[in-house]
Amino acid sequence: MKNLLAVLMISALSLTSACSKKGQQKPEESTLPTAANADENMNGDSDSGKAMGLQTIHFAYDNFTLDSEAKAILSGNAKILKDKASLKIQVEGHCDARGGIQYNLGLGEKRANSVKKFLADQGIKGDRVMVISFGKEKLLDNGDSEAANAKNRRANFVVTSR
Repeated sequence: MKNLLAVLMISALSLTSACSKKGQQKPEESTLPTAANADENMNGDSDSGKAMGLQTIHFAYDNFTLDSEAKAILSGNAKILKDKASLKIQVEGHCDARGGIQYNLGLGEKRANSVKKFLADQGIKGDRVMVISFGKEKLLDNGDSEAANAKNRRANFVVTSR
């Protein structure tokens, strides 16, 4: 009897949850980049050299501060963005393979946001720059040497619309 009651309750719950989803409408498709469509890079990315001249920058270990080399590269990127006023980008923050997943996602986000702030200080409006962190999920170099780790500690640029 208890088993029959349990089966009936589970069946009733399944039916009510299926019915509640039936009336829901699918949200409109968004043109904003997401982690799911970021791999497509339909308009190019700086890691591949196909981002309309925008260049990837690199960071020191466990750091999100922009050094003088990164600032010089970002100044050039800002000039490109000023010259192409309709261009919108996504800044992707990346880390090397060391450290935990959550820590690296946070560090990657801080890296991407430091780039966005620098670009804003250069006159690039915030609505043209989206940020996302991939932490250690998208390594350029799977090696474990310092040279490999240095390649992975980066912020790259994806053109999302022209």
